[in-house]
Amino acid sequence: MKYLKNMKLALAAGTIAGSMVAASAPSVADTINIRIASGHPPTVVYAGLMKNFFQPELKKAIEAKTDHTVNFIEGYSGSIVKVFDTFEGVQNGVVDIGGFCYCFEASKLPMHAFQIMLPFGTMDPVQSVAAAAEIYEKYPSLSERFQGFDQTLIAIIGDGGYNLGTNFPWKKLEDLKGHKILGAGLNLNWMEQAGIGIVPVTDGLPGWYQKIKTGVAEGGIMFPSAWGPVFKLHEVGKYYTTIGFGSITWHGLTVNNRFWDRLPADAKPIVQEVA
Repeated sequence: MKYLKNMKLALAAGTIAGSMVAASAPSVADTINIRIASGHPPTVVYAGLMKNFFQPELKKAIEAKTDHTVNFIEGYSGSIVKVFDTFEGVQNGVVDIGGFCYCFEASKLPMHAFQIMLPFGTMDPVQSVAAAAEIYEKYPSLSERFQGFDQTLIAIIGDGGYNLGTNFPWKKLEDLKGHKILGAGLNLNWMEQAGIGIVPVTDGLPGWYQKIKTGVAEGGIMFPSAWGPVFKLHEVGKYYTTIGFGSITWHGLTVNNRFWDRLPADAKPIVQEVA
């Protein structure tokens, strides 16, 4: 009798334990949750491609080709990681997929802004990305570099061609001397090395409007969309001069390696294809 009583207790305990496991498991076992982020808002070209192309296309493809569903947890506009911290955010697993500019990681990605060293190239971002892709294919070490920071590069992204916007008129290079010009760091070299005598100011794009408005800066090297409708920099700097510095492919989309290892095997090639 005691044996039967213990058996009943064991069965009851097993039933309760099984119920607890079922209750603690995700309600949808095949849902892939992806934390995706950028320090910039989706109105910036590369972040917009992440939100408006990569996300919906990836969700559609995975759900069409597998039994999984996809749920994105978005962190744009610096709501999870700032422009200077996205690379480290992916590395540390704060986000699963991040988009960022190599311009903020010159010490860790010293060779990836190679197009910066060749200004006055194509102003067409499609041609810029195609040219950069050839270099990445020829020199695999560029992609392999990311592995040392616990992430995998899955896409490179271009932007519109760079020009110069200011809050003051100018007609010749000498007119720029002594003026405070914003840039993303490395692209300020275009003007510094030309010996123009500007005062370089490095900052992420979200802070530009206030800096120009308050006089901390007087202009910046930027592509047209940001100077116009996206960040409305034309409101504080009404002079936008076409220089033709070139379209630079120096944005990347990376995935955290620990997240990648946990990703279902049938989803991985789809992520790579869409990216």
